[in-house]
Parts: sequence; structure tokens; C-alpha cells
Amino acid sequence: MAKILHIEDDAANRLLVRKLLTSAGHEVIDAVDGLEGVRLAVADPPDLVLVDINIPGLDGFEVTLRLRGEPKLTGVPIVAITAEGNRETSLAVGCDGFLQKPIDARSFAMVIGKYLKGARETAPAAETSNHLRQQSQRIVAHLEQKVAELSQANQKLRDLDAARTEFYRNVSHELATPMTPIVGYVKMLIDEELGPVSKAQGKALRAMDDCVRRLRSIIDNLLDVTGLETGKLRFLHAEYDFLDTTRRAIAQTADKFDEAKLTLVEQLPRGPLTAIGDAGRLQRAIVQLLENAAKFTPAGGTVGVRVERIASGHYEICVADTGPGIPPDRQARMFEPFYQVDGSPTRLHGGVGVGLAIVRRTARGLGGDVRLTSPCNEIIDGVHLTGAAFSLTVAWRAPNEALQK
Repeated sequence: MAKILHIEDDAANRLLVRKLLTSAGHEVIDAVDGLEGVRLAVADPPDLVLVDINIPGLDGFEVTLRLRGEPKLTGVPIVAITAEGNRETSLAVGCDGFLQKPIDARSFAMVIGKYLKGARETAPAAETSNHLRQQSQRIVAHLEQKVAELSQANQKLRDLDAARTEFYRNVSHELATPMTPIVGYVKMLIDEELGPVSKAQGKALRAMDDCVRRLRSIIDNLLDVTGLETGKLRFLHAEYDFLDTTRRAIAQTADKFDEAKLTLVEQLPRGPLTAIGDAGRLQRAIVQLLENAAKFTPAGGTVGVRVERIASGHYEICVADTGPGIPPDRQARMFEPFYQVDGSPTRLHGGVGVGLAIVRRTARGLGGDVRLTSPCNEIIDGVHLTGAAFSLTVAWRAPNEALQK
């Protein structure tokens, strides 16, 4: 039994060939275009290739030239089967046979059997050079057309990307403007600066305040990510305490850990850990890492935070958890803006997928970086953490060019 690869875009023709050849005891593998045919032939070389000339992607002539340059397919017969192709050109580019459509169902399997046993057709030597030259010119024209199409598509993608960035920037600013008085008035109501409120009203206002803060955080993230993409994300240049900034971030996320029924363990050195940079942006980056760990660690789990001074003039904070970790095939994209492991509308966890991108840009803007390890093997304050670990480093003194406001 021979394995035959049939490259044909017409379903009816594929079905007919399959029936005729399987009845003769052969195995038939179908490909619907030239690119798929080449991929299948190279991945698992067949005993014979049947290729239609007029197929999408790479046409039959181009497929034949490509396969003839593959060492592992040396000696594999290639037979053109077409209603429109030219016999001489087919043989000149490397085909071993040429069958005209419509095929003769009674003799088709027998003819294929002859090619499998070594039968070959050859083009006259005098004609081969001319046909190859004509085919080369046609391929060049085809490539020029494809390059032009790709250039147009690439320009369209660049335009769409610029429009998307501008859209996010405009939407973020439009949302941020009315948020300012909302935040202020809600706080005034909670503090009873506009008059006394009842217990029930106070509870409702505190719930509103929590939602407003979350919304404000999302808007700030969108503003940051548009700054990131346009290269306009700027950092302050001032002295701060890395350890104190970490403690502030932990305090800011304490309620989330309580709500999620998670244990937070800390391994912090004695302070201060003085640095030069942007404490506000760093605190937000650490909050992102803590909230990310809280979001993906199941109830009853543990999140650990470790701070230490490392070599080459850097501080490092490691945030590790006992969650399920991140699949290896998804880790390379975790720091891309708007990427989420589960981006479906029905996903279990919220967010817009920009937090980790901002964390990386912040770390690099402060002279460091961030890395992901999953599964991890961290021991923090005596607790073994095996989920995901994000390690963020910053320089004691970040590069001046990154810190200019």
C-alpha cells in the first residue's frame, strides 16, 4: 500500500481520487492548497504526490519546484493532474507525469501504479530551458504581486494600530475628566462634609467609593499603556525608600487578600532601602503584581512577598503564589499589552490585560526588569510557593534618560 498526497482545492475531485485510490489499496492524504501540501509533504514524505496546477496559495508549478528542492523528497514522483496546465511546463519544472482532467476512472489507479513502480515522463531538453525561463518570470511577477499586497496589508495594520492607540488615549482622557468630581464628591459624602448620612447610606457610599477607585485604576492603566505604546510614559526623579514603597503597596491590597481568603506572608529586610526614581509608579507596579497574584490564587492559598538587595546595584521584590501557575506556551506573551491567558467574555477573572505590560515598562524605566517563573520553587518566610513568581528589579539609581519628566 502506498501513501499518496493529493493537493487539490476542489472537494469533488478530492473525493473521486480518494475513492479510486483507496479502492486500489492506497492511503490518500488530502491538502486543499499549495502551502498545506508542501507542509504535509515535508513533515511526512509520501510515496507519490498528485498536484493540481491551478490551486490557491502556491500553484502546482511552484509546489513542484519547492518539493524538488527538498532532500528528503528526492525520488518521490510528482504527477500533475489538471484541466488547465501545460504538459511541457509541468515536466520542465520537475513533474514526472501529467494527467489531463477529467480523469479516466477505469484506468486511473493503474496509471498511478505505474508511476509508483518507476514510470517517468521527460520533457525535450531543447524545450525545458525555455519553459523554465517563462515559469521563473511568472513566479517573479507573482512574488511582486504578493509583496505589494503584503505591503498594503502591513500599512493598513499600522494605520489601525495607530487609530487604536489614539482611541484608547481619547477614551481614557474623556473618562478621566468626569471621574475627578465623582471621586471628590463621594469622598466628601463619606466624610459627611455635605451633611450627616445614615448607616445604610454610609455603607452604600463606601461600596460606591470602592467601585469608583477600581474604575479610576482601570482608567489610569489605560492612560499608562497608551503612554507606553507612544513612548510618552515619563518617570519622576526623586529619592524614595524601596522598602517603604513595598509596604505601602501591601497595605493598599490588604483588603483584596482578606476578601479572597488568602494568606499573605512577607520576608522583608531592615530598612531603609534608599533609591532614586519614581516611587508612585513603582508602588502601582507592585500593586499590579500583588493583585495579579490575589486574582489567580484559589481561596485558602498563600501569596508571598520577598524584598532583598541584589548584586549590581539593584533591589528586587519577588511576588510568588500557590496558584495553578501559567502554561509554558503562554508565558512569552504575559507582558504584552491587552494579552490575557483567558481573554473570553466568560472568563473567571476581570481586568483588561494591561497591568503586567505596565509593570515591565515601569521596571525597565527604573533601570531594572521583571521576569516570570512558572512553576516556581520559592520559599518565603518558611512557606513553599510553587505557582507563579514575578521578580521585579529596579536600580538604586535609574538611568537619567528614563527618569526625565
